[in-house]
Amino acid sequence: MVTTTRKRRVGDRAFTGPLPIRIKHARRVAGVTQALLARAVGVGPSAVAQWESPGGSSPTVAHLVQIAVSCGVSFEWLATGRGPVAVAAGDVPAIEPASFAVDFMEERMLTAFRRVPARKRECFLTWMEEFF
Repeated sequence: MVTTTRKRRVGDRAFTGPLPIRIKHARRVAGVTQALLARAVGVGPSAVAQWESPGGSSPTVAHLVQIAVSCGVSFEWLATGRGPVAVAAGDVPAIEPASFAVDFMEERMLTAFRRVPARKRECFLTWMEEFF
């Protein structure tokens, strides 16, 4: 009996599986190594290896966004396993990478800003823009 293994393609709508497998699939669809994906996302190659390992760590949402953009796959599929793998032409991303804090310091700033009363936010924002 001859068994053939079918290569998965970006258009495979039914491809699901746990997050580590989806990350590996996205990387393979893009035709990049762990090192190249790491460089595109701004992490070390060991981080990508961890993300692709069944018992490894999981990427942050910001990193998931960068992986999806770098590999040309749908963020929803990458994050949840639902929907098509490929991003359709003309699709508007559900989220923009710039809308997330890139580090803990920015996250703290955003949290603090949300505590500023609404009437003072514009004044605070103007001061921040003029300060730098």
